[in-house]
Formats: sequence, structure tokens, C-alpha cells
Amino acid sequence: MKYGESTFDLFYLITTILAGAWILKNHHDRKEKLMGLTVLILGCGDAFHLVPRVLNYYVDADFTAALGLGKLVTSITMTVFYVLMYHICIEHYGDDSLKILRTPVYLLTLLRVVLCLFPQNGWFENRSDMTWGIFRNIPFLILGILIIWMYWKHREDDRSFRFIWLYVLLSFAFYIPVAVFAGVKPILGMLMLPKTVCYMLIVYTFYRFVKR
Repeated sequence: MKYGESTFDLFYLITTILAGAWILKNHHDRKEKLMGLTVLILGCGDAFHLVPRVLNYYVDADFTAALGLGKLVTSITMTVFYVLMYHICIEHYGDDSLKILRTPVYLLTLLRVVLCLFPQNGWFENRSDMTWGIFRNIPFLILGILIIWMYWKHREDDRSFRFIWLYVLLSFAFYIPVAVFAGVKPILGMLMLPKTVCYMLIVYTFYRFVKR
């Protein structure tokens, strides 16, 4: 278990960070620059959580604080990830009608970050409070629904991004049970693997678009 999961985590981090750096180096316009930044934030943010998680398998030390900090950082960077996905959608499709969602997107982001910062989340105490797991994920889920709808709305407009809405939808379907119930049913943590695969598919979509 530990070898398979740690290998997968490291592969995900290395490929995602390298892909983000490559896109930033080879971007041709603002939209592609946003893609590179989005991918890089995804990889670097997840590294705060996954690197201590991998080390915890092999190093005899207390990683409670590091894992807690990693979960907090990842919670925030994932929210930023979806804000950037919002801007990429507008840039890619040129749909000015979506700009009306800018205020809700930023308000949901602010609310999510503030809720994540409350000490009741127990980040550094290796505990998961179900109530606060629900609280902090309500604005995150609404933000995700907005992103899913935006990409779904334009799914027939081009072939490049037509499945992004599905990747985001599936990522939330795998993530929400873990975020809310993992403290009660630790086995649900396994759902983070297919969730990560969904993110890798988004990364590959952006990489292929810029490369082409």
C-alpha cells in the first residue's frame, strides 16, 4: 500500500509541477499563461500535503504538524485553482456573460479561505471535525458547481476542453465524501486517488492544448 501510494503521489507531483513549468515557459498568450500558473499552483500546493505524507511512510518522526499545515495550504491553493479555472474559461471562450459571476466567485473564495483558517478545523491536531468539514466545503462546492456549469455550457464549442466539466464534476464527487466523512471512515481516503487522476486529466488537457 505505502509503496504504491507514495509512488503515485510522487509521480503526480513531479509531472504536474514540470507540466506547469513547461506551459509557463512555452505559453503564447495570457490564456496559456493562466493555464501554466493554474497547473503550477495545483502541483506546488498539493506538495505541501503529499510530501509529508510520503515521508511519514518511511521516516520515523512526528509529521502531525506538517500534515496539518499541508492540508490547510492545499485547501487554500485548490480554491485558487478554481478561481484561475474561471478566468481560463472566460479567456478561452470569450464569453463576457460569464463575467457577471466574478463577484460570486471571489466572495465564495474569500469565505472558503476564512473558514479554512478557523482553529476549529483542527488542522494541526490530527483530527477532522465533521461539522467544520461541512462548513468550509459549502462555498467550495458552490464554486465547483459554477465552474462545472461554465465548462459544461461550452462543451460543444470546441474539442479541446469538452471534458473538463466532467473531470471537475468527478473530482468533487470523489473529494466531498473524504472531506466530510474521512474522520469517521478513514477508508474513504482512498477516494483521493481517483480525484487526483481527474486533476491529472485537466493538467494533460492544458499541456496538450499548449503543445498543439
